[in-house]
Amino acid sequence: MSGMYPVLVRVRGIQRDETGRENTIESVSAGRHSVKNGKHYVLYDDLLLNEKQKTPTVLKFHDGELVLLRRGGMDQELRFRKGMQTQSKYRTPYGTLDMAVRTTRLDICCGLLEGRIDAEYDIAVNGQYQSTNRLHIEVTHIADQKEKTIRQD
Repeated sequence: MSGMYPVLVRVRGIQRDETGRENTIESVSAGRHSVKNGKHYVLYDDLLLNEKQKTPTVLKFHDGELVLLRRGGMDQELRFRKGMQTQSKYRTPYGTLDMAVRTTRLDICCGLLEGRIDAEYDIAVNGQYQSTNRLHIEVTHIADQKEKTIRQD
């Protein structure tokens, strides 16, 4: 498969802090999907972090690994590998934070034009536990979405 294909990217994140309080965020964005050398790439603009400014976001996934890259007013790279802890930097206009991601679950089910990713992980910032998180991502080829809508009408 070569080229970029139009997709809808649905993201739902649930964050539970140390007191047990949960916060859920959801978004739907148009994006592009491609596969190169067996690796999937999904590019979209994320409004979750700052509703006034779009954050260019890239999902790269293959063989049990998910990498989430954000660039813009802040830079972030998170790596998810089941059963492993990974380190990264979170660069903001106010300074850089050390982040650790310990992934307890990572399920990736992806075909040529659509897919689903489910991850559960803990985040620590500068060595301090912050939250336990669940992430659900659905990537749907836009042409398939239009066909489903037409059939339902």
